[in-house]
Amino acid sequence: MVGSDAGPARTVGYAGGVRLAHLIIAPGQEPALVVVRGEGYVPVADLGEPFPTLQQLIEAGPEAAARVRDAAEAIADAELAPLSGAEFAPAVLAPPIVLAVGLNYDEHASELSLDNDSGPVLFSLFPNSLGAHQGEVPLSAEVSEEVDYEGELGIVIGRAAKNVSVDEALDYVFGYTAINDITARDIQFREPQWSRCKSFDGFTPIGPVVTTSDEIPDPQALAITTDVDGLRVQDSTTGFMIRTVAQLIASLSQELTLLPGTVISTGSPGGAGRSRKPPLYLRPGTEVTVTIEGIGALTSHCVEA
Repeated sequence: MVGSDAGPARTVGYAGGVRLAHLIIAPGQEPALVVVRGEGYVPVADLGEPFPTLQQLIEAGPEAAARVRDAAEAIADAELAPLSGAEFAPAVLAPPIVLAVGLNYDEHASELSLDNDSGPVLFSLFPNSLGAHQGEVPLSAEVSEEVDYEGELGIVIGRAAKNVSVDEALDYVFGYTAINDITARDIQFREPQWSRCKSFDGFTPIGPVVTTSDEIPDPQALAITTDVDGLRVQDSTTGFMIRTVAQLIASLSQELTLLPGTVISTGSPGGAGRSRKPPLYLRPGTEVTVTIEGIGALTSHCVEA
C-alpha cells in the first residue's frame, strides 16, 4: 500500500532550491535565518528580506520565499560566509506545534510489539525539546536508563491545511527536514501517553536545514539512515512508510487546521536500540547522526544532564 494513494509527484511555489537554517553567527547573538549553499551561507536579512525566523518567512507566503530564493541565487559563492564560523540553532524555532506520528513503519511497530492497525498514532512534542545540529542532548540516568534514537523525516507545513485531499496534500508542504525523535523507552512503556517521554530538553534535534519542497518532489523516495558512534543502526527509505506524507497530511487535516509552520515527524523505520540484542541505548559521550537524502546529516552529542 506504500505510495498507492499519494497521487502524482507535485511541486509547489515555495522557493525552489533553497535550504534554510537558523544560525548563531556570533556568540551571544540571537539565531538568524540564513540560506545555506554548500559550505557557506548568507543571512536572509542581507538579502533585503525582513524575516528573522523561518516561521515569519512561512507566514509571509510563497511570494516572499520566492524573493529570498531569487536574491540568494544572485549571490556569488565568494560572497558567502563559511558555515564553520557559525553555530546551528534548531532548523525550526517556534512552530505552532510539533506533531509526531508513531508506528508508521511496520518493522518499527513489530520490534516494539505495538499495534499500528487502528490509524495514525499521534502525539505532540513540547517546544523545549527542540535541539540543533551538533547540539547536546542531556541525559539523566536517574530519570531514564533506556534512551533510544529514532531517525525520522520531518514535514513543515507552508499554509493552513484543513480537510485537504491526498491528491492536493503535498501542495501544503513548505519543506522537509531531519528529526531524531529521541525517546525514553522505559517511561514510554510505563505511562499511557508518549509526549513526556519524548519531550525532555533536547530530545527533538531538528535540522540542520529545511529543504524547500521543490527540491524533494517525491518524499516517498528518500534514503534515511541513523548511525550511533559510527555504527549503522537504521538503514531504510521513506518508501516503507505505512501512511505516506500525503496520506498523513490529508488524515490529520480532517476538521483540524494544520497551521503554517506546523512540523510533522513522520515516524521511524526499524532498527531501534530497544530491539537490538543486547539493547543499544544512548549514553553520555554517544554521538548520533540521522541522514536523509536531499536534506543532510543531523548530528547530536549526548552529555550527562
